[in-house]
Amino acid sequence: MRILVTLLVLAVVAVGGWQLLPSQDKSDETITVGTTDTVTSLDPAGAYDAGSWALFSNVFQSLLTYEPGGVSPVPDAAKSCSFAKGSLTTYSCELRDDLTFTGGGKVTAEDVKFSFDRVKKINSDVGPASLFSTLKSVDATGMTVTFHLSSPDATFPFKVATGAGSIVDRTRYPADALRTGNDVDGSGPYRLTGYSKGKKVDLSPNSGYKGAVDTGAPIEVRYYADPEALDKAWQAKEVQAATRQLPPKVLAALNASDPDMRVTEADSSETRNLYFNTRSGSPLHETDVRKALAWLIDRARLASTVYDGTVEPLYSLIPTGITGHTTSFFDSYPDPDAKKARKLLEEAGVSLPVTFTYGYGLGSGSAAAEATELKRQLEATGLFKVNVKGYEWTDFQKRWATGKLDAYAVGWVADYPDPDTFAAPLVGTDSTMNTGYSNKKVDGYIADSQQFADRSRVDSDFRDLQQVVAEDVPVIPLWQRKEYVVTSSDVGGGQYLADGNGVFRLWKLDWI
Repeated sequence: MRILVTLLVLAVVAVGGWQLLPSQDKSDETITVGTTDTVTSLDPAGAYDAGSWALFSNVFQSLLTYEPGGVSPVPDAAKSCSFAKGSLTTYSCELRDDLTFTGGGKVTAEDVKFSFDRVKKINSDVGPASLFSTLKSVDATGMTVTFHLSSPDATFPFKVATGAGSIVDRTRYPADALRTGNDVDGSGPYRLTGYSKGKKVDLSPNSGYKGAVDTGAPIEVRYYADPEALDKAWQAKEVQAATRQLPPKVLAALNASDPDMRVTEADSSETRNLYFNTRSGSPLHETDVRKALAWLIDRARLASTVYDGTVEPLYSLIPTGITGHTTSFFDSYPDPDAKKARKLLEEAGVSLPVTFTYGYGLGSGSAAAEATELKRQLEATGLFKVNVKGYEWTDFQKRWATGKLDAYAVGWVADYPDPDTFAAPLVGTDSTMNTGYSNKKVDGYIADSQQFADRSRVDSDFRDLQQVVAEDVPVIPLWQRKEYVVTSSDVGGGQYLADGNGVFRLWKLDWI
């Protein structure tokens, strides 16, 4: 398959034009990056969110990684990786022999085995263990690591290249519990030299790093509570780069002729969905109730009002640019229709209005304004009563992971450039989103698609899967956004920071 990630540099304006080489005068100066993302854990076994993984891709190594714009993983900590001939159930990697952890210990195949085993063993509610559902066991012999899978899984190399595949020092991490404290022992291009939860991390180039990328300038990442706070810091020149996310009004008004900044707008596979608790006892358990909700959501209004046109309405679980993208929700629910929604609810015999809880993560971009608009849309019909509440991000994750919310909106950044990342973790049985949804047809399409090493052949499986999802409505796709990065005129590399494959390349930023 091929994910379309087209980079469009909108503003490249500075006195004298761009310098092509890093500035030697400022090469040791720290570049400060601002974001509204949240780091929920410093332990790769305990986090499955964009903010944490963005940090992991800089301080840890995985066996594989992605080059900018790449659609297939390339070796990083590994010299080479491959499936056994004629098999998609045995996958082996030969480890580089010159790797060291920042604590000084040598990186071994035993460390790799340990890292994967502990993710599975700890199985954190908000961790990435679900990505390794097909991983049966791991062997380490010499410098070779061999993964044995319970069923054919052509997507396994993609998963190895994610934050879930981060390699940790087995002498410094407990095998059956998350590590506490603020220390990190990885072998990535950066050392973590300072950490203040919810405020900032300090990263210094790791001179001992060996792998697929080059180390970069010293970096300080500052975390802001909301887009408005990030914008204030950007306007005050407290940060030299800002990403994920400035307020929609600011993004919509970016000036391509402003000589004081560089703006990168990139196609992205980031989506946002509305998930439902489908378990018995939930007011949204009945399929017809969820279908009624699907008949009432006005995505176009949501995109134009809350997001000022900086996102596109999405009618597919799999976004535009990814193999298997369809318009299944538009085909089934083309325009908001209160009459059809009412008919479904009356025929289902449910009491009106249907009352349910709706949760969102505080600081998650325009989540509060989005919740207000969705509440307005649903309650305007008199068919629903929506009790909205925002939660601190870690609390929010735990609430949806333990089934304590009836509905919840969550953004999704692709773990890897393949449609599988929008299927198994979102709607597969025991999915990461923990909606309680399970459908044998959906699971069958996922399993069937994983048998094709040629990912262009999975299109029909994912189209069929999305039709079933549109009929069952465990989730409603809301929108797809572009990736925006702004940097000051003297900082380059912003166009490489992120391109939809889960890697956050801080090492690409440099003074120019």
